Amino acid sequence: MVPGFRSHDCIEDQYLFGRDSRCNYVLEDPNDRNSRKFRIYSKKHFRIYREGSEVFVEDLSNNGTFLDGIPIGKDKKLPLVNNAVISLAEQRNRVFVFIDLMSDDQSSLPRDLQEKYLLTRRIGIGVCGEVRLAFERSTCRKFAVKIINKKNFQSEGVSRYRNAPLSPVTTLILPFLLFTPCLLQPCLIKTEDFYQTEESFYIVLELMEGGELFHRVKSKQQLNESVAKLYFYQMLRAVQYLHSNGIIHRDLKPENILLSSQDDVCLIKVTDFNQSRILEEAVLMRTLCGTPSYLAPEVFTHASTTGYGLAVDAWSLGVLLFVCLGGYPPFHESFGHQSVTDQIIRGEFTMVQSKWKSVSDQAKDVVRKLLVVDPMKRMSIEEALQHPWLQLLPLQEVESTSGRNLRKRGREGDGEEQHPAKRSQALPSSSV
Repeated sequence: MVPGFRSHDCIEDQYLFGRDSRCNYVLEDPNDRNSRKFRIYSKKHFRIYREGSEVFVEDLSNNGTFLDGIPIGKDKKLPLVNNAVISLAEQRNRVFVFIDLMSDDQSSLPRDLQEKYLLTRRIGIGVCGEVRLAFERSTCRKFAVKIINKKNFQSEGVSRYRNAPLSPVTTLILPFLLFTPCLLQPCLIKTEDFYQTEESFYIVLELMEGGELFHRVKSKQQLNESVAKLYFYQMLRAVQYLHSNGIIHRDLKPENILLSSQDDVCLIKVTDFNQSRILEEAVLMRTLCGTPSYLAPEVFTHASTTGYGLAVDAWSLGVLLFVCLGGYPPFHESFGHQSVTDQIIRGEFTMVQSKWKSVSDQAKDVVRKLLVVDPMKRMSIEEALQHPWLQLLPLQEVESTSGRNLRKRGREGDGEEQHPAKRSQALPSSSV
């Protein structure tokens, strides 16, 4: 802050800065109101305001407002983060420093990441790390940045580079694993950027504004069958694409299904599909064991994650469909005297009449054929896509989710991505 300017506590949701006496903060030259510097300030120069949990600065001036030396642009905004410097009229006229008393220090972030993105609040946390909301500095577009501690990367092919994290080999391995699978499938989360330090990997992902399937089901208690069918079809296509590229997801759950908007008819995207390829075995098992309700029976009968095949994802999709249609999980500790694991191993679940009375027999048939204990007898992804229930999916709804035919894109890989946010927590027993 330069001499002549005072500090100002920002407690309300909006503050206007300018020469006009009606502004919340009046810009004044303590020596001479006719000085050149004072005259180039606008009556309404800029405003700081809160939008949800984020804080922005908007340029209202004729002569410019700069944030960390970058011109904001008249009637445009940029997010404010801790220690951001606001300059008025001239880049070198640094007047204010924004101090966020609740902010985390970002000095440990990679310099390239700091230069391109502004990281703000935490929007998710899990076994592998946390997810932060980020803004691209040049456009103010929102992204999600997943931060993963390198101690989780101890598997063969990655661990030997852990002590030399900036080597070309590590730099090539992780981006390749993260970027390649989603290039041609619109229902997989897109990786935008990749950075690293000696301690962590930083994965920049598209942000899905509709949030998680977890919250959608929780808020509605039970999805309409046509909506559940639309979401399920897209999940099937995404998993089919992963399997065709040699990837078993292994951790399909409502928190890993993200929606593009708050509308019922919307594009969904599967996330976290690469952790089974890059996480150390013990870490992956800890992640899976944190959400046992969606795991296939064979997962509990093998000592590692490598002893089972594609059918584990089919089972998890069956549980997801059950949750969408019924509004509650098929396996839960509150059901009977058996543990969740025992319920799953036995394949014992109940379709409560009051919840399932309006669900079609064909939809129930898909659920039952996916939740078969024997993986050899379980319905496959391809068989599910050919089930009569999926053939009744209105084509116009599928097309409207992404602006073009998802059926064609699933076959030909003709895709273009949309936007993600990620949060890791289990479905509470009180809802689904």
